[in-house]
Amino acid sequence: MGRTYIVEENVGQYLANISLQGKAFVSGLLIGQCSSQKDYVILATRTPPKEEQNENLKHPKAKLDSVDEAWATEHANQVSRMLPGGLLVLGVFIITTLEMGNDFQNALRRLEFAVEKSMNKKRLWNFTEEEVSERVTLHICSSTKKIFCRTYDINDPKSSAKPADWKYQSGLLTSWLSLECTVHINIHIPLSSTSASYTLEKNTKNGLARWAKQIEDGVYLINGQVKAEDGDLLEGQKKSRGNAQATGHPFDVRVLTQLLLSSDRRSTATVQICSGSINLKGAVKCRAYVHSSKPKVKDAVQALKRDILNTVADRCEILFEDLLLNEIPEKKVMNSENEFHILPHRVFVPIPGSTITLSDYKFGDESAEEIRDHFIEMLDHRIQIEDLEIAEEINTACVSSSMNTEASLDNINDEQPKQPIKTTIVLKIQHNIGVIAACAVAVLAAGISFHYFSD
Repeated sequence: MGRTYIVEENVGQYLANISLQGKAFVSGLLIGQCSSQKDYVILATRTPPKEEQNENLKHPKAKLDSVDEAWATEHANQVSRMLPGGLLVLGVFIITTLEMGNDFQNALRRLEFAVEKSMNKKRLWNFTEEEVSERVTLHICSSTKKIFCRTYDINDPKSSAKPADWKYQSGLLTSWLSLECTVHINIHIPLSSTSASYTLEKNTKNGLARWAKQIEDGVYLINGQVKAEDGDLLEGQKKSRGNAQATGHPFDVRVLTQLLLSSDRRSTATVQICSGSINLKGAVKCRAYVHSSKPKVKDAVQALKRDILNTVADRCEILFEDLLLNEIPEKKVMNSENEFHILPHRVFVPIPGSTITLSDYKFGDESAEEIRDHFIEMLDHRIQIEDLEIAEEINTACVSSSMNTEASLDNINDEQPKQPIKTTIVLKIQHNIGVIAACAVAVLAAGISFHYFSD
């Protein structure tokens, strides 16, 4: 028996309203959440066409082989950044004028695997063995209105298509529980003489991979309590008509990361001479959503963990793309004594009729109109500027444009900002401080030895 996809009715209306406008096909992404029993689809968004593709796709005999996989995967990468914890790109859809044969299915299968492979490369986390590994492909024939829903196992490159059920349901957008937390980031990445010659991007990603382990192993307090992983997320909540807390306040989560190793593991201190370091500091707003049908604590915590990891990694990646786009190689390669970059902060926008919010990232010099236009381009849904929610992520540092020296950066922590600031993470690179740290350790050791022999 194949998987069942419960689909928001608005998604069906959106797909029905897509006009081919003379093109042979239109493709796009399906967005939702996986569960062990069934999957939920809450959004669909068409892939924006490239200008040079418009004329080619208008030929009535155009084949699916003309789908630009690189363009489709880039769209998937952009959209995945906009999804909060718990939501994923579940698969791809395509609307054609005619029913097509095996060649069509093979091309659609290649597109699905290309999209999933591209998104997996950028993640700081991996799917567990218990999680569903099937992804959906949906083919709609615009002339006959027939729907062909199939799934593929993304863990098996040779997997064959399996039939799946596609069922529309009203009110799906209201059946969600939300979790929120603010995570204070203070990531220190020491750089050896070898790694100092790497790019800022490579060194940062290596450091984030180690930090991700701390987040994975952290303790998560839900509304101030540690809950059993296999327990019901709603246990202890007051029941009301319908789904408890589905439309109420979000669960407040605090993240505790371990500073010490467990007692059965030996800890040894090492002194390493470094030629520099990278520091990521700030506070990030994180959100996750789980469907309200028998939600488990472990699923909710896992969704929030992944949003924490995604939002930090995505901000760094956006910065590197911005440096590359503006052709500033001296800021991408670590060849100066002191650099300072402000990462973009998070902007949320609600899905109409739902408690779920999607997100994007905004640099200080970007306008609200630019963010709105990016939402429309990527998600193909109209939003208003007043719907944008700037996440005021409180940072203990008072960041200003004049902060481009080590002295001013070190003085940041001396003051508390009077108002929450919108900048989320400060990325600081300091060269040669590793040598100073090593010398300090050596002096301390010498002092202790002197005191010991004096006694």
